[in-house]
Amino acid sequence: MTAATVVPALNPRRWWAMPIVALTVSIVIMDATVVNVVLPVLIRDLSLTSADAEWVNSIYALVFAALLITTGRLGDRYGRRRLLIIGILLFGAGSILAALATGAPALLAARLVQGIGGAAILPATLSTVNALFTGRERGIAFAIWGSTIGGMAAVGPVVGGWLTTAYTWQWAFLINIPVVIVVLIGALAWVPETKDEHATRGADTLGIVLSVVGLSTIVFGLIEGQRFGWWTSTSNRLSLGTLQWNWDISPVPVAFLVGVGGTLLFVLHERSRIKAGKPALVDLRLFAIRSFRYGSIAALVVALGEFGMLFALPLFLQGSLGYTALKTGLVILALAIGTFLSSGVTPQLTNRIGARGVVRVGLLAEALAILGLGLSVGLSINAWAIAGWLFVYGMGVGMATAQLTGVILADVPINESGQASGLQSTVRQLGSALGVALLGTLFISTLATTLSSSLATHSSLTTSQQASVVSVVQNSAGAVIPQLGSITGQPGLQAVAESSMVTATRETVLTAAGVILLGLLATLALPGAPTPRRDEPVIDADAAPAIA
Repeated sequence: MTAATVVPALNPRRWWAMPIVALTVSIVIMDATVVNVVLPVLIRDLSLTSADAEWVNSIYALVFAALLITTGRLGDRYGRRRLLIIGILLFGAGSILAALATGAPALLAARLVQGIGGAAILPATLSTVNALFTGRERGIAFAIWGSTIGGMAAVGPVVGGWLTTAYTWQWAFLINIPVVIVVLIGALAWVPETKDEHATRGADTLGIVLSVVGLSTIVFGLIEGQRFGWWTSTSNRLSLGTLQWNWDISPVPVAFLVGVGGTLLFVLHERSRIKAGKPALVDLRLFAIRSFRYGSIAALVVALGEFGMLFALPLFLQGSLGYTALKTGLVILALAIGTFLSSGVTPQLTNRIGARGVVRVGLLAEALAILGLGLSVGLSINAWAIAGWLFVYGMGVGMATAQLTGVILADVPINESGQASGLQSTVRQLGSALGVALLGTLFISTLATTLSSSLATHSSLTTSQQASVVSVVQNSAGAVIPQLGSITGQPGLQAVAESSMVTATRETVLTAAGVILLGLLATLALPGAPTPRRDEPVIDADAAPAIA
């Protein structure tokens, strides 16, 4: 057996662990989207300002993305189950604090704690799956993991809308507590501990600081560009306690400068430590692995298109079609249904055309569905038509997301799976933030430009009145459109604004389709056939289990 490495037998509890892993992922992903439909009630009940409302979501994404690499590496060294348990405890504590919040500071602090917990949970679950399963079983496990992410992202708005409508907004957070209890019991009982037994001792403290500073400031810039200005400061001013940003230049380009500088220093620092044989936070040599490199590029581009589309669609449904938050969530539920159903056929399809083939089929389905949705967008489109396109899109998500994760990690050694999973998850999060920032900006700017042009042609309003209407619609991202006629006393303005939002939505959704097609093109650079894992071994059934 000189041609293969002999390793201990697979842990017999691996499939018992999978439901706990999926449940843990579901709570983190759902909470990232559930707050979207709760925000209007939070603004009213807690007297949040518009800036506070933005940070309710922003601070969660910011902390999540900034800590993923660090937590992934900690899981490799100290144990992935241990990290999962710590993460779920933090997430539960943050959920309780959020439900008890009586003002903006307490709520934002709670969301920060939730973000830290989520950043610990996601890489811990992914690297656990990567360590527990091999061969065909790994593909099935990745399909479950990825389908859970895609599906729960769509379920979140439904749950948030239902709980807020039927009960109170506090239950949108308190619903997490029973899940936390189940996960804690299940993790202790059925999830084996896995870690890198050969991890080098010592901490890369400077690497952690540089990675957090670099990523957090970049994500801050992506999220806050529309509010503070991409180059010159807007009327909105950044303030931290008694300190306020009063310069003419926006804090956003400064944040990008700090982020890029911090990231470059991080890369140089990590290379230096690896060359010196010292423990490093991230082994950047992972990008020398072709499947990891091109798979990560595809994941970033795809996340950009996906999240940009999902940013614009709910605004269109509520702003132009007049849907309630709950009805919007129910329409988007079609995406989740498609994702879950596709998980049943993905393993068989993978056996026929391979993981890379499934990724390409999934991305093609996503792009065609979004293209069809973009071409169908109009004031006369009904909910069933939208749901049909989202169902097809969800089928593509279920196939592409799960298998793309497997493709990215296919050739990564198990003892590097924690930092590899953290790194690829960070890439996805950055793609998500970039999608909301870029396609969100496209959506809002197109809405303002189209509305301004329409009012100039079809309105008897003065120039200053037209500018006022455009400003109100733009600043609310179209949310004010259903009340525009009653606010202005001119019912015709609402129809003009609705038509302008149709144009903005169509351009944004079609652009998202094009972006996802670019992700599909990136997968063409992946290896043509699965590369045997350097750690894919011959299993010795007589050996003692390597994982507890």
